[in-house]
Amino acid sequence: MAKETTKKTTTAAKKTAKKAETPVVQTEEVVEQPVADPAVSSREGSVADKLIALSRLQETFTKIDHIKTLRGELPLEVQDLEDEIAGMETRLKHLEEDNKRQKQAIATEKARIVTSEEKIEKYKVQLDNVKNNREYDNLSKEIEFQGLEIELSQKRINEGNADIQQRSERISALKETIAERKIDLQSKQEELARIKNETKQEEEALRADAIRLEEGIEERLLHAFRRIREGARNGLAVVPIDRDACGGCFNKIPPQRQVDLKLHKKIIVCEYCGRILVDPELIEEAHEHQ
Repeated sequence: MAKETTKKTTTAAKKTAKKAETPVVQTEEVVEQPVADPAVSSREGSVADKLIALSRLQETFTKIDHIKTLRGELPLEVQDLEDEIAGMETRLKHLEEDNKRQKQAIATEKARIVTSEEKIEKYKVQLDNVKNNREYDNLSKEIEFQGLEIELSQKRINEGNADIQQRSERISALKETIAERKIDLQSKQEELARIKNETKQEEEALRADAIRLEEGIEERLLHAFRRIREGARNGLAVVPIDRDACGGCFNKIPPQRQVDLKLHKKIIVCEYCGRILVDPELIEEAHEHQ
């Protein structure tokens, strides 16, 4: 029993000595670093990029609006003249159709006169062969009636000719007016075409730029931009802060909103006119890096 105890003690001592001989490997403690959210880290730059894109889009449309201003009221004048000429030509057509119908009515009345005259001649011949007073009275009444028919037809013919004369005078005056308006229209169309040709390439380039810029703007912002532009008299949807005031409606912007605007953390609109506000320094920096 004492030998077994001694044997167990010796074995335990050997295991302890073996563990002591095994070298201890030192390991560095690994500390997990937090991974930065790229959406959060670039949020400021993302909003700034959106504001810059919106501002450039506004500048492009402002240049297009300027080209339209150079044309002045010519497009509207051309459209008004075209509408006026179309209206006068419609009236002219109706007047000519009325004259045509009136002439047909006159021709019908003339035919009735001829028919009545033929009946009168026939009744006069029959008067020479009457056998009693009753036949004579009947034929006399028919001759009188046909005479009245002739007078009525003649009256209608005279009235119809008077209407045709008056209508013809209106037709003649209307044709002269149409000819004058067409000369004015041609002159304005040529002037408008000349201005368009002078600015055609520039406008096409600007519109291509606008399309390219719109493709880089999210639909929600683009929709808001278009809606604001439609409601603004001067077509400005994106405006800078100028002397602490909105560049669109010129109302004062509170200091805190100006601070928020310079941080570029969110898109801010004017609380008075609803236009999108942009930091002028941001736009200047964008222009410098173009």
